[in-house]
Amino acid sequence: MPGIDECLLEAMALPGARGAALVDWSSGLALGTAGESPVGDHETTAAETAELARAAAEYESFAPDGNEEQDGAGPPVEDLIVTTRTGYHVLRFVETSFDSSVFLHLWLDRTDGNLALARHRLRALAEELVLK
Repeated sequence: MPGIDECLLEAMALPGARGAALVDWSSGLALGTAGESPVGDHETTAAETAELARAAAEYESFAPDGNEEQDGAGPPVEDLIVTTRTGYHVLRFVETSFDSSVFLHLWLDRTDGNLALARHRLRALAEELVLK
């Protein structure tokens, strides 16, 4: 089971990967980073993506309604995808055995990135991740 650094390095091995981070969405802090940042500063990117993740995880619009079965673990959102003119941002929430509020953020180049592969691989990495 990979730790944070190994997980981010595996994410960076994906085609078109420009940057990756593990971010705490409650505080906006980057717990680990690899590669580039879209704004040149990983801490700024972490804080900005945390705002988006927090909104998706806490707003009722994205929460399951009363008819869906929910085991109560983790946020109701699995991942978020933001498409820009030059890239993709994939935010994958990480479920842990403790009350966590972390997500993986992968920034992909739009011309070289494979969004489907990245989403699939981030899901696997999030499941394998061991927070140390």
